Amino acid sequence: MRKSTRPFSRTAASSLAVAALALVGFQATGQTASATTAGTATAKASSIATCTTANTEVTVGAVSRPINHLLLKATNTGTKPCYAYSAPFLRAGADAQAPLQWVEDSTPQSVLVLEPGRSAYAGILTYSPDGEGGSQVKNLGVIFTDRKGHATATEKTVKLPGGGSFFNSSAAVTYWQDNAADALVW
Repeated sequence: MRKSTRPFSRTAASSLAVAALALVGFQATGQTASATTAGTATAKASSIATCTTANTEVTVGAVSRPINHLLLKATNTGTKPCYAYSAPFLRAGADAQAPLQWVEDSTPQSVLVLEPGRSAYAGILTYSPDGEGGSQVKNLGVIFTDRKGHATATEKTVKLPGGGSFFNSSAAVTYWQDNAADALVW
């Protein structure tokens, strides 16, 4: 009986080994395809730059509603798409000690990708009755953020409309939004 089971066991073991190798080869092929797809997505994502003052034009405008708000607009002037990460760091006036606070409730579901010629918007609350102190400000310093939420290297200074606006301690800016209406909700 042993003699009859051995050849069967060897044959069965050989068949199992071939099947296992085939399965491993199939899985490896699937993993290679996934890695290639992921690599392509990563390569595409890495070809998208971070929006900075070098590839993006920044303007600030007055709005009729809500009161005590301004609208910051960033337009991609480059030839490639760029990511508008988080919210901009804003310096209200040359003697500002810290950037305006970010309105955390305005965080979008995903990072905005600005195709060339497209814009992102951030609403700026200049003051509220609950705020303290304040002064008339004529210029606004704008610094974009990188993927990690850190300031990019260059600041762009823009003149505020109407000769300036009053800012106090409650001034804040929203995260980048894909339309002006959403930016002005906060």
